[in-house]
Order: sequence, then structure tokens, then C-alpha cells
Amino acid sequence: MNEKSIHVSGGMSMLLINILLIAGTIATFILGARTDNGFLAFIGVILLTVWSIHCAGFFVVEPNGSKVLLLFGKYVGTVKDDGFHWTNPFRTKRNLSLRVRTFNGERLKVNDASGNPIEIAVVVVWKVVDTFAASFEVEDYENYVTLQTETALRHSASSYPYDAEDDVVSLRQNADEVSEHIKTELQTKLGIAGVQVLETKIAHLAYAPEIAGAMLRRQQAAAVIAARQKIVDGAVGMVEMALTRLERDNIINLDDERKAAMVSNLMVVLCGEQQAQPIVNTGTLHN
Repeated sequence: MNEKSIHVSGGMSMLLINILLIAGTIATFILGARTDNGFLAFIGVILLTVWSIHCAGFFVVEPNGSKVLLLFGKYVGTVKDDGFHWTNPFRTKRNLSLRVRTFNGERLKVNDASGNPIEIAVVVVWKVVDTFAASFEVEDYENYVTLQTETALRHSASSYPYDAEDDVVSLRQNADEVSEHIKTELQTKLGIAGVQVLETKIAHLAYAPEIAGAMLRRQQAAAVIAARQKIVDGAVGMVEMALTRLERDNIINLDDERKAAMVSNLMVVLCGEQQAQPIVNTGTLHN
């Protein structure tokens, strides 16, 4: 069964009837007391009972709220129109919020795809879209959201490495893509409870404390290697361009030995961490 939206009687019109009913009850009691008429007193008791039951039918729905109505355990429908309402007094009324909610998950310690222990937490923005499913398909939909979020986060975190090369999806470099994966998996699980996942974001991501120092040194070493590789690639390109220009424009003719020396000097200048100190040659070309 799916959610069924229904409309009930307006509360103000039924309040007027309620006021007339209690006024008639009071008048009946007064008249019965003055005339010492037991039948009128009996009618007054009946009217008072009807009035008491009638009062139980009033309820209020706040904006972005709802009331799930049941009659002797059977689902009748859901009232989503905000305002003052009245319905059959024998109907049970359950309050259920339709507002957007935010779940701030706790930090979980899991292993990534490479087996490294990491700490991760996620923020989930969600709301109820099917009041029947939220009320009757699961025992406690709020607790269900909490448990399923933890399960989906653990599974998604273990599906990706914490860090990887540029062409591999990782938790650190592809947070948006991983968040979307968590959202998709979570929506599959929460759909049974009538919950819609609006957004998921990774709120915390770090290596576990016991390996954080070692992994930091590993990242620093990888960064140094990558930087050195780019420097060497650039230096080789510049040396090649310089030799090509010299030969093409016939600026100077160098034998293999002089070319090797020139390449060595240029690579030292371009790849060195400190600024090179030039030496002015005051002799001949080869001295």
C-alpha cells in the first residue's frame, strides 16, 4: 500500500458545532434541574458524552507536517494540509514531520580499498516523502536512517583507496564522486522507508592515528618525486630546444663531447635547488 492523501472537515466549522453542543448540554442540565426531570438529565449526560467524544476529533497540522490517520488499526490516509482540522474522533492520529532533516554521522574507523585504516564521517540531508512507508514499513524510520547510513558509508569507503594516481578514483581526490556513490546506495536502502536522500557530503576524512605519520611521510615523498619528475621533463625539453636552435640557426657547431658538456651544465642549472653561479670564460672557446 502507498500513501494516500485525504482531506477532512475544517476545524472552525466543527468548533462552532462543538460550542452549540456544549451550550445545549448545559441548557439541558439546567432545565432538568429546574423541572426535576430525570429524563432531561439523562439526555444531558448523553449530550455531554457526545461533546467529549466530539472534542477528540480536533487536531492541528503545522507547515511541512502531516497526520497519519488510522481507524481501528486500518490506514485511512494522511492529512498534509496545514491548519486546524476535525476528523472522526475514533481515528488515531500520528504526527509525522515532512521537513528536511540533516544527519551528522559519527566518525567511523574503516579500511579503504588498499586495506589502510581510515576515519570517515558523512552528512546526509533527507526528508520523508511517503508517510505510509515511514510509519508502517519499518519499526523506527529515524533509527533506520541512522543504521543504513553507517552501513552505506562503510561499504563505500571500503570500495575506494584513500589516495591514488590521477586516473584512479580515490576518497581524497574525488570526494564529490564518492559522495554521489554513497547517496545512490543509501537511497536504495532508504526507499523502503519512504525517505528521500537529498544530499550527502563527506564531512571528515583522515588516516587513522596509528598510521597517520607514516602515510604523511609517504605522501610527502610522492609529492617530491612528482615535482622532480616535472622539473626533469621540463629541463630535458629546454635542453633539446636549445640544441635544436643552435644547430638550425648555425650559431655554433659543437661536437659530441661539447654537446655532452653543455647538456650536463644546463641540466645542473635547470634541476638544481640552488641558484647557479655563472663563471665567465675569458679565454678561447675551448678553454
